[in-house]
Amino acid sequence: MKMRSRLSQLYSSVLVNSIYPMKNHPIILLNTILGTIGVMAVVIFISHGALLDVALVGAFMMSIIFSGVGIQQDLAHLKIDLKWQDMVVSSPTSAVMYVIGMAISELAYSIPTFILLGALIAIFVHITLMVILTISAAIIVMFVMALSIGFLLSTVSSDIIQNFAFGGVLSVILSTISPIYYPITYIPLPFRYLAYLSPTTYAAEIAQNALGLIHLSSLNISLDWVITLAIASVALVIAIKKSQWREKD
Repeated sequence: MKMRSRLSQLYSSVLVNSIYPMKNHPIILLNTILGTIGVMAVVIFISHGALLDVALVGAFMMSIIFSGVGIQQDLAHLKIDLKWQDMVVSSPTSAVMYVIGMAISELAYSIPTFILLGALIAIFVHITLMVILTISAAIIVMFVMALSIGFLLSTVSSDIIQNFAFGGVLSVILSTISPIYYPITYIPLPFRYLAYLSPTTYAAEIAQNALGLIHLSSLNISLDWVITLAIASVALVIAIKKSQWREKD
């Protein structure tokens, strides 16, 4: 009975935050696809196909990260505009189950993008199972980090406009200054250090090294993993400790 109740709670989140919006507003799917594919296409065209591998894998990684970040604006909309969180708080649903359900709903938005990129990667990128597992692990860690930050920001803000601003700032930090769609070696050395201000840079290095696009020492890869896991862990702990699930009296 308890398992059935939890599944119902998860399904409700997915239904409200992704299935209904996608059904009523199909343009959302187009926006999700273009947001990731657009940058990828530009990089491929400019490089005349030389960066096809890294651009495809980078686009897949970025779509996952954006799914995590996207929870920030969606939760804020449900909480502030629709008062959905107030109803959830008064129900038996816990904060953990609510976030898991919303996380799944965010991934549901990107299913068409995942299918398209997965097919392109299968056709054009020849990688081993170990490489797939390595990149998948890095992506999962980044998703947890982005999800934690997004949930935290959505719960501490009381203004939907402020959340839009948060989203813009996160996009710059996680995607603009980070070499997701191209090797970090393409950034001139004096400016390369700026890229390391973005946590996604370390995950990108892990993926690009696994693909053989860059060649890092075992020490550098170990440091990338340590930093990536540390950032994700800190973000998760802060989100758990500081997020406001119930309104203060």
